[in-house]
Amino acid sequence: MTPGLGGLGNGATTLTIPGAFNGPDGSGNGGYSAGLLAGRLTDPGGPAVQVTLRTPPPLDRPLTVEGAPGEGLRLSDPAAEDSARLVAEAVITGPLDTGSGNGSAAGPAVGAGPRGLAVIPGGPVGVGEAEAARKLYAGLDQHPFPRCYSCGPERAEGDGLSLFPGSVRPGQGPDGVGNTVACTWDVLPAVDGGDGTAALAQVWAALDCPGGWSSDISGRPIVLGRMTAQVLAAPPVGSTQVVMGHLEAVDGRKVHTGSALYDQDGRLLALARATWIAIRR
Repeated sequence: MTPGLGGLGNGATTLTIPGAFNGPDGSGNGGYSAGLLAGRLTDPGGPAVQVTLRTPPPLDRPLTVEGAPGEGLRLSDPAAEDSARLVAEAVITGPLDTGSGNGSAAGPAVGAGPRGLAVIPGGPVGVGEAEAARKLYAGLDQHPFPRCYSCGPERAEGDGLSLFPGSVRPGQGPDGVGNTVACTWDVLPAVDGGDGTAALAQVWAALDCPGGWSSDISGRPIVLGRMTAQVLAAPPVGSTQVVMGHLEAVDGRKVHTGSALYDQDGRLLALARATWIAIRR
């Protein structure tokens, strides 16, 4: 059986995104929602998965999962009108690229990525620098989705991931391209997947917003459109990790980012690339 399939086979099953795991109010956090679907195709140490979100993921109601590993999975909302029925699609994809910028402690190389670049050019920062960067988090003053599960400052302590990434390497290109952000992640017992490490969907949620905040979300809100991620190893509960995001390109309404999760020794645990869509105003 393919890791993470949980007996899906060629039939259909259901998936529900609990209301606490929101991004914008009323819809699922993009990374967490995508990670739940990706978990039907992979596990930590398994292949990378690409998830494309077709509509804001609905909360607190069963969604239908159909498909098979070889052809990919489709997540649909049976309660929605036809135009909004397809919520997301997921496929196993080629491994992402750690690049040469992660340093000798970055962990195993995992192959060639879509752009052939290091996800985080220059490699990881230390825990102290990542913790200090939290004070520079733009979302503390102006946040388009202040109750977001991953990065919302209006959630109670311990309710959500509390990822507040601030700039550690300012961008030099147009639209701030090249900006790199970082923060620490305290892996609390609430994210335990049942084996003493963070559940795969929680790791996807951790990779999500730090990538987005490498762009100017406060001035130009964006939502996740597509995310490709690979979890090499899940972080243990009780540990403190470093999460980083990097702004790769801005193309009209599309924003392209990379993100990565490192342990305290700078070892790469997970990485992702994402395409975001700016909200029309």
